[in-house]
Parts: sequence; C-alpha cells; structure tokens
Amino acid sequence: MTDLVVVRNGDTLSAHWYAAYTLPRHEKAVAGRLHKDEMEVYLPLYCAERRWNLRKVKVELPLFPGYVFVRMLITDRVRVLAHHGVIRLVGFDGKAAALPDGEIEALQSTLATHRAEPYPYLTAGKKIRIRSGPFTGLEGRIVRRKGKMRLVASIDLIQRSILLELDAAEAHLAS
Repeated sequence: MTDLVVVRNGDTLSAHWYAAYTLPRHEKAVAGRLHKDEMEVYLPLYCAERRWNLRKVKVELPLFPGYVFVRMLITDRVRVLAHHGVIRLVGFDGKAAALPDGEIEALQSTLATHRAEPYPYLTAGKKIRIRSGPFTGLEGRIVRRKGKMRLVASIDLIQRSILLELDAAEAHLAS
C-alpha cells in the first residue's frame, strides 16, 4: 500500500492508522459509514456462537469491542469525528495518537492466516489465578509479559514468593 503524503504550507503530512473509539455496539455501522465516506478503515472481526431463542447462531463480532481503525491524515480528524457513533480518537492529552507504523498491517496479515478471539488485557501488576497445570488454584501478580508470562506467587503464611513462567492460557484474571 502506498503512503498518502500531502504537502501543505511546506509541511509534509502522511497518513497513519488511528484508533477511533465508538459507541458500544456501533463498530460495524461506524466502519461502514467511514468506508462510504471513502476513508480507509479496518475492523477486525471474529466468529462467535451465540444462543437466541433456543438456537445457536454464528455471528461476527469486533475483535476489539469499541474500536475501529482509520488510516488518515491527522488533518482529517474532524471529518472522522463528525460521523455518528464516533466518540473520539484515542490519544493522550487531547491529541490523537497514531499507531506505530506497520502495527495494523501486521495485525491484518496475522489474522489472514490465524484465528483470534478477544482476551482480557494482561499487564504487570494484574492479579491472576492459575487454572491448569501443577500450580492450579495458585494466585499471584504478573511481573512482566513478554513471550511467556511471569507470575510472582506469594504464600502469605510463610511470607515467601516464587517466580513462575507459564503460558497465558494457563491463567485467568482473579475475581
């Protein structure tokens, strides 16, 4: 895909991917309206099975509920925000933040060959419980997440901790 580059008043602007935060359950409608307005959008979906009136139905749901990705010049932000269902562009201090170059393209190529489904966001400090394997039931906090997850599990009675490496599939968020 070629980069869209515009020169205005001596400044060079290039298109980047941004995350648009939407009203709940408006992702598909927002993506459709943005696409109709000739904006480049990406809404990754996954297939899920739901029950309605005692029957199973397969539906496509957003992989990232509440978000639609838009490739645009930052000067087009008002045009995007004008669409019904778009709440804001994700950013910091009131300024929209572009996603790192290649992140959406990497996501698109990965999802073209692999299935994915939403999973709770795991960060350092989150409390989790191990649900399978020899440490089933043990609770702890995530220390760092890179490849394998590292979990510090503390045994309060003896005031000792251990560091475990495990797959994210073996753990779930503690309630």
